[in-house]
Amino acid sequence: MLPEQMISKLYRIAGRLLKAADKANALMIVSSHSTTRVEDIAAVTPNALHWMQVHIFNVRAITERLVRRAEKAGFKALVVTVDSPVLGNRMEWRRVRDYAMKRISFRFPNLETDDPEESANVEKINKKANNLSGFNDSETWEDIRWLKGFSHIPVVVKGVLTAKAAKEAVSCGVDGIIVSAHGGRQLDCVPAPIDALSEVVYAVKDSDVEVYVDGGIRTGTDVFKALALGAKAVLLGRPILWGLACDGENGVSQVLNIIKEEFSLTMALMGCTSLADIEPSMVVHESKYLTSSRL
Repeated sequence: MLPEQMISKLYRIAGRLLKAADKANALMIVSSHSTTRVEDIAAVTPNALHWMQVHIFNVRAITERLVRRAEKAGFKALVVTVDSPVLGNRMEWRRVRDYAMKRISFRFPNLETDDPEESANVEKINKKANNLSGFNDSETWEDIRWLKGFSHIPVVVKGVLTAKAAKEAVSCGVDGIIVSAHGGRQLDCVPAPIDALSEVVYAVKDSDVEVYVDGGIRTGTDVFKALALGAKAVLLGRPILWGLACDGENGVSQVLNIIKEEFSLTMALMGCTSLADIEPSMVVHESKYLTSSRL
């Protein structure tokens, strides 16, 4: 799964990312703050599977209209970011923002509308791309229930790290949970998603909710660990951008192929001939050996 990339125009060659994702038949999560229209993305990536990332905006009509556009464009699910009601203290982003804002002009076409009230809010978002202007900073689980209530496609929440939050999500009727720390950019000292994964999987074991993990996946061995701990799939973010920066479309394809080959090799060396053979007992935390070494 390829996670959402906000303001994709910053990468300049983002069109090549779309081509690579389509070639790989990948699942793409498209950001509500993409600088390309959802309809255009769907049109140029017919072989990819599309999910739409959304936020709960202060003007709910903006969120609802975006959902309707995604549904009409053939998107198969919604991904609601629940860990960013306000922006974290992102020092790196501030430096990138100051550089980019002087050199690149961009808008968020997926949020634009002819409605005067909505347009005023969207214009704030367009002008203040460096923060979360227009977002509902008092978002609660009731907002997730509201979204679930009118959506015609499955709803997945992204940004869950605890059993309590996972159970709340299940009670809202969500169809999936993405265990994520937002790339470690929102709040310092939160657990790594891989460490929180088992807790979340156990919390939803009596439901039909699928669990995915985002963050820290760098190798095929990392994919194996995530699946062993209960993830249905993984999101691959930074490595994709590294491949994109190095060699455009070919770089992305090469990264995906490397991950696949490493995963296949790990399965073979672990004695697994199918995904069903992967078990939680095959992965232990390093602390087990650190503790033993002190005895």
